[in-house]
Formats: sequence, structure tokens, C-alpha cells
Amino acid sequence: MSHFTLRQLQVFSAVARHLSHSRAAEELHLSQPAVSMQIKQLELSIGLPLFEQVGKQIHLTEAGREMVIYSRNIAQQLEEMDAVFDEMKGMERGQLNISLVSTANYFMPKLLAKFIQMHPNIHVNLFVANRDAVIKQLVENVADLAITGQPPEGVEMVSESFMQNPLVVIAAPSHPLAKATNIQPGQLAHETFLLRERGSGTRDVMERFFTGNHLAMPGSMEMHTNEAIKQSVQAGMGLSITSLHGIELKLETNRLVILDVANFPIMRHWHIVHRANKRLSTAGRAFKQFLLTEAERLATPVPLKGVVQAR
Repeated sequence: MSHFTLRQLQVFSAVARHLSHSRAAEELHLSQPAVSMQIKQLELSIGLPLFEQVGKQIHLTEAGREMVIYSRNIAQQLEEMDAVFDEMKGMERGQLNISLVSTANYFMPKLLAKFIQMHPNIHVNLFVANRDAVIKQLVENVADLAITGQPPEGVEMVSESFMQNPLVVIAAPSHPLAKATNIQPGQLAHETFLLRERGSGTRDVMERFFTGNHLAMPGSMEMHTNEAIKQSVQAGMGLSITSLHGIELKLETNRLVILDVANFPIMRHWHIVHRANKRLSTAGRAFKQFLLTEAERLATPVPLKGVVQAR
């Protein structure tokens, strides 16, 4: 049976994260020889190399990649243990790791500010990524909770909706369809659409919309941020499908308009998700309850001129 210390796992995790002994030493306030010695002792304990050197760069071996998963889970278990003991002592504090899709970043800071005001001893780490990356962080136990517009399928997750998420078609005010009414799906088939990379929720919605209406996918341009898409739509480069939560300011300043497209807005929901086998800490349970009871009131966009009501 292997014998190793939590300190060795902490050092290993830092080296695996940076793929550098010197940067890990800097993070942990250790000397580089001390880091190297801890890694060597861990490798001797398990009987396998965890890193290999290729030129001047180190890489994780197969055993190293497995150790990353186990060390992460062990760290998570220790955090959960601390949270349970704090709860038994009547303390509400701890660390909460939340991962969210990029569109949710338009309303989540407002909600987090209110939550932190209510729970000042809870420290929140926020990660923003596309949907695939967010789900990956959940699966790998990096995130305690995730916020996404489309709950994951085929994985052991618990998902609850906490707020409506209207998806609309946007255009520049000068676009020929800007003042049209009851636009049919076929009228959009020859337009250029600006969309996010594969794995994003809004891209999935657009693909399902055209497929569901038996239309070929229109021409498109891929962009990696929502801001780039909004700026490009505003410049007249094409149309896009996006969440109403991310365009309020653009609508208020008349830089974008919402097209009156048949069967839009597509009314979806924001979901809070966590692993089914995860024991949420006091902080995690408090945040989940906060979203389920307060988010709709605090963050739902006010009705704006030009927003088509759901049919």
C-alpha cells in the first residue's frame, strides 16, 4: 500500500497545474529543491513516475494524470470535511467554487454581490467558460456548482431551474429586417449568423432552430466571445441568437434591435447544477437556495421596448 502525505499531494498538484517546479515553488513559498524532493518521495511511494521531461518542458505521465484526479478528489473531500465541522460548530463560512457559462456573467455578478452581502464569511471563486468546459469542471469536481442555460445530459447531475432565459434574434437597427413583423424562419435562411464556438448553448439553439424548420444551416461566422458577436452584429455583419440578459444596455442605447421572428423568443431557463453524489457544503446549500428564491426577482430583465412576448 502506498504511503504519502497531504503535503506531497499539495506540491504535486501545484507542479501539475503549472508544469513547472520553479513556478510551483514560487506559489508554495518553497525552494525548488524542496519541491523536487517532495515529488521524488511521492513517486517512490507509488512506484511510478508522475512526470517526464521532454527537452526543457515537463509533462504528466499516465500515472500523473490519474494522480491529478485523485489528488483533486482528496482535496475536495478535505474541504467538505472542514465545511461539515464548521456547520457542526454553527459557523457559516467556507469556499465556494462556481462555474458559469459566459452569458450568465451578465447577471451573476449582481446576484453574487447580494449573496456575499448576506453571507460575508463565504469566499466565492468564479470561473467563466463555454458550456462544455463548465460541465467538464463539474465532472472533474473542480466546481461545486455550475450555472448553465442547458442542463447536462447523460451524466450523474442534479439540475434545478431558477430563472427564465429568453433567447432572441438580434440585428443592427439598420438591418432590412429590423422593422419587419412576423418574420418567418425561411426569411433568415439566407442571412449570415454570428455564433459562438461548438459547445456553446446558443449555437446549439440556432442549429436546432434551423434543423427543426427543415432548413439548411445559413452562412455563419464563428466568434469566441459574446462581446465580439454583439459588436459585429451592431456593425451590420450579420444576425445572432442570444440571451436577453446579455443585451439590455445595447437595447437601451438603440445599438441593437430584437427581430420579430415567428416562435421567438425561445423561452428557456437558467439552471443550477451539481454532481448527484456531491455533499454540498453549508455555503453551497445557501447559494443554491438563494438562487432558487431570489434570482428571478433580482436579475430578470425589465420589459424593454421591442421585446416580442413569448407566444
